[in-house]
Amino acid sequence: MNNKKYNELDAIGEDKLWEKFIKKNDQDIRDYFVVKYAPLVKYVAGKISMGMPSNIEFDDLVSYGIFGLLDAITKFDPARGIKFKTYAMTRIRGAIFDELRSIDWIPRSIRQKAKQVELVITELENRLGRTVEDEEIARELGVSTEEFQSLLSKLSGTSMLSLNDIWYLGDDSDELSILETLEAPENMNPDILIEKQEIRDYIIDAIKKLPDKEKKVIVLYYYEDLTLKEIGDVLEVTESRVSQLHTKAIMRLRGRLGRIKQNIVG
Repeated sequence: MNNKKYNELDAIGEDKLWEKFIKKNDQDIRDYFVVKYAPLVKYVAGKISMGMPSNIEFDDLVSYGIFGLLDAITKFDPARGIKFKTYAMTRIRGAIFDELRSIDWIPRSIRQKAKQVELVITELENRLGRTVEDEEIARELGVSTEEFQSLLSKLSGTSMLSLNDIWYLGDDSDELSILETLEAPENMNPDILIEKQEIRDYIIDAIKKLPDKEKKVIVLYYYEDLTLKEIGDVLEVTESRVSQLHTKAIMRLRGRLGRIKQNIVG
């Protein structure tokens, strides 16, 4: 789409464009929405790309996400009172994760190990009633601290997939994942957050109880949009250590939230 056509459509206003698109399925309007929201695809792909192995290219994630954006444009219904940006993010993210799962890039042994580590952390913290240290987790796993930290690096990709777990089950407008709650507020629909405030409060409370460095990684990455390298500079640790801290933080969150999820979603 050329700039002149884009500017002409942009001047009409998005609400009126949606009305016209739903009535006529106009290709020019579809193209306008694709161009306008293409940066959203890159934003979502960028978030998901953290910790992915080198064989998973950022451009591939963007390609998967474009299909989600097209699906969102086709199925969006403004009458439901949901902002398109929020609806599209869910569809984009879902398309990327669906494709990642379909290519099955995480070996089964890694999936099993991730579940084992998460279970060990959860059981230890339940038993001791406090946050447990790397040395304690490693001891319970029967490995050295260095081996545990190396394992965390291998498990980093699984933590991103787990963040897409849905916390509230309903129709498309009602779904809420842990990742959506972690994302910066300006990228979210406040109406949905208010409606699901109880769920959000549980997650925010669990984040607050993380160890200091893990909490900082979550805040700096998801709320401040810093890169892994930038976070490493702030915390004075290596980029790989930031990835390890992120993976551990997500495992703690999933373990703690798992204890209350049944009460929320029934």
